Amino acid sequence: MNISIHQVMLPQDDPDAALRFYRDVLGFEVRNDVGYNDMRWITVGPPGQPETGIVLYPPSATPGITETEQQTITEMMAKGTFASINLASTELDATFERLQAAGADVVQEPTDQPYGLRDCAFRDPAGNLLRIQQLT
Repeated sequence: MNISIHQVMLPQDDPDAALRFYRDVLGFEVRNDVGYNDMRWITVGPPGQPETGIVLYPPSATPGITETEQQTITEMMAKGTFASINLASTELDATFERLQAAGADVVQEPTDQPYGLRDCAFRDPAGNLLRIQQLT
């Protein structure tokens, strides 16, 4: 059996800001941009990796979500504690400099971690944590 990661879901509460960040700052390709009523789902992914995507979705569209749960999600997104993703770069320091120069919200500068990785961290416009690890 061959199982791979096809898409991951990250919440967004401002599709235009999410699009600018993932397309213009990170340099991802836009693979799909679908609207329905006042909601929008945007699929992006790294160039050259068409089999892997990130779906930026409106969390209010989650089936069965209650108003209380939606409020909790909104509060957690605002604090940056709801969702995260780990990315990787062969040139971590250059990637960090480019994202910082583009105005990305820096959480952590490139750091050698005690568990053997070198990484940095940013938040996207919705508050999602993006850790970027150095590929060796």
